[in-house]
Amino acid sequence: MHLEKHFDVQVPRETAVSVVGCDETLQDLFPDARVDIIKSDGNRRTVLTHYTALGQEGTAKFHFTFDDDGVSFSKVCDGRVWKKLIGTVTLEARGKGTRVHIEYDGATKAFVPEFTIRGPMQSQLDQMAEALRDKIKSTA
Repeated sequence: MHLEKHFDVQVPRETAVSVVGCDETLQDLFPDARVDIIKSDGNRRTVLTHYTALGQEGTAKFHFTFDDDGVSFSKVCDGRVWKKLIGTVTLEARGKGTRVHIEYDGATKAFVPEFTIRGPMQSQLDQMAEALRDKIKSTA
């Protein structure tokens, strides 16, 4: 499964990179979950998200790696749904502003049909994009 979303913000790329690379932004990327940074090592963060889905509470662990182009992330796939889930947030200068591009690539486990998870993942991507857009715009 591949999902992507992009949006433009009227802030310089350097500003967007600094906002995307801070821990506070990382904690705000999942608006419907509590996010705890459980390990910080240079440009890499490991986070644990506490969420509720389909009436059940759960946790998910992600690794985020920051660089000059944005951030890449991967989910630790130790549950029942995901075989693989990775993504990127890239930042491209566009005139005086910046284009923010978010991509997810994932594969579900054998007995989890992709169509059952596509809607919730698209919703999560939309929420992530809105949270990131608001965070970057608030610096302008």
